[in-house]
Amino acid sequence: MDVEIVGKFLSTLPEDDDHPYRTGPWRPQTTEWRADDLIAVQGEIPADLDGIYLRNTENPLHPALKFYHPFDGDGMLHIVGFRDGKAFYRNRFVRTDGFEAEQEAGGSLWPGLAEPLNVAQVDYGWGARTLMKDASSTDVVVHRGNALTSFYQCGDLYRVDPYSGQTHGKETFNGSFPTPWGVSAHPKVDDRTGEMLFFNYSKQAPYLHYGVVNAAGDLAHYVDVPLPGPRLPHDMAFTRNYAILNDFPIFWDPELLERGLHLPRYHRDMPSRFAVIPRLGTTAQIQWFEADPTYVLHFTNAYEDGDEIVLDGFYQGDPDPADDPTGTKWQRTFRFLALDRMQTRLHRWRLNLKTGACTEEPLSDTISEFGMINAAHSGEPYRYAYAATGKPGWFLFDGLVRHDVQTGNEERISFGDGVYGSETAMAPRVGSSAEDDGYLVTLTTDMNDDASYCLVFDAARIADGPVCKLQLPERISSGTHSTWVAGSELRRWRETDDAAAAVGL
Repeated sequence: MDVEIVGKFLSTLPEDDDHPYRTGPWRPQTTEWRADDLIAVQGEIPADLDGIYLRNTENPLHPALKFYHPFDGDGMLHIVGFRDGKAFYRNRFVRTDGFEAEQEAGGSLWPGLAEPLNVAQVDYGWGARTLMKDASSTDVVVHRGNALTSFYQCGDLYRVDPYSGQTHGKETFNGSFPTPWGVSAHPKVDDRTGEMLFFNYSKQAPYLHYGVVNAAGDLAHYVDVPLPGPRLPHDMAFTRNYAILNDFPIFWDPELLERGLHLPRYHRDMPSRFAVIPRLGTTAQIQWFEADPTYVLHFTNAYEDGDEIVLDGFYQGDPDPADDPTGTKWQRTFRFLALDRMQTRLHRWRLNLKTGACTEEPLSDTISEFGMINAAHSGEPYRYAYAATGKPGWFLFDGLVRHDVQTGNEERISFGDGVYGSETAMAPRVGSSAEDDGYLVTLTTDMNDDASYCLVFDAARIADGPVCKLQLPERISSGTHSTWVAGSELRRWRETDDAAAAVGL
């Protein structure tokens, strides 16, 4: 393995830190690496695996102003690229405005998710002391050859080179970016049309927007989605002809919000609602559907079936888990992050566009979340979803489950004690035709070896274990959202690229 340190940053976190989401598997990194010719410590890199896996991570360098939440850390992108039986690795901080400002200041300037806004040390530009730092640390997608990182509380999209990890400023949509509302995490790229669908939300009316960026990078569509007040949507879905947004009964307490306090509450007597809008439809064309109260962090897919839209996602059986006095103080504080406490299970809703009826059913009894599919089947009928299982009581992924949504069959694998994975992307084999003909790619944090690895599984036989295991230069922090982009797609957007040529891609 050819390894080079390309960046080193000073951390001001305390040496005796005991925060579980800044230590152990969540220990932040301060080093940026370039590693070529990754070594397979198990198996061989498949010669028909061609593309790049990208994963975003919250990675703090400074103590919180008052109380750190694991969603507060700066964005760090991890990149593993494959071609012709070779692989490379890069990791880079996303150079957001907030990251640069705090580097210059030598400490935190903005409040985090669990902190009052009045502790802010800086004005952010949209009104004094009103916003969190846009860390661009939640999600990553690839559109038009560029990786775009995003933040769950809405903000800018940062353009990152998917080969080198270098930040190339903010996405502008050719001058039509929806400032000041920004874009939320989880925009959806439709490989069939080249479009990117997105939403944003706000504490001021209009509380929700939906937009479409076309294949040329222009903001082609942008409309209001009427809501009765501020909401906290986290994901969306789409079909060939429609987009699906949501209004779930977890949102900031209105009375506390008037006093500047951001405390979400679960309103058990309110229904879940889904908004269905034609892909380029108007506000007047939105059709609303009511369902059982819950909260859904992530959807796996949606598609059309006659008059119905089939929508699959992870239903929370207990969106507001009670405090458990038997747990540690940290488990009690962060019980809203543990999959077993929220009881997240794969679920299906059917939205009948003709009758207006909504029916729903569970698809699995297995606790899982962060599901990924073969992106070629996004918005279309599909069969397989690959999801993470969680360590009880903690925000850590301890294994994989392959859901067959047609038969209900499941195949599971554990990473083993002390080993934690990432959101696992599906990488179709070059020339594949079957939905599951390909590989699963994930990154692990192995506390036993004090190391990290990239694992590659056969998507059709995950129980066989990894077909190859590649060692990374350093044990990386645990993290969540990821994406896969085919090498052929990237090369279509860049005929000449020094970073690509340097690693043989």
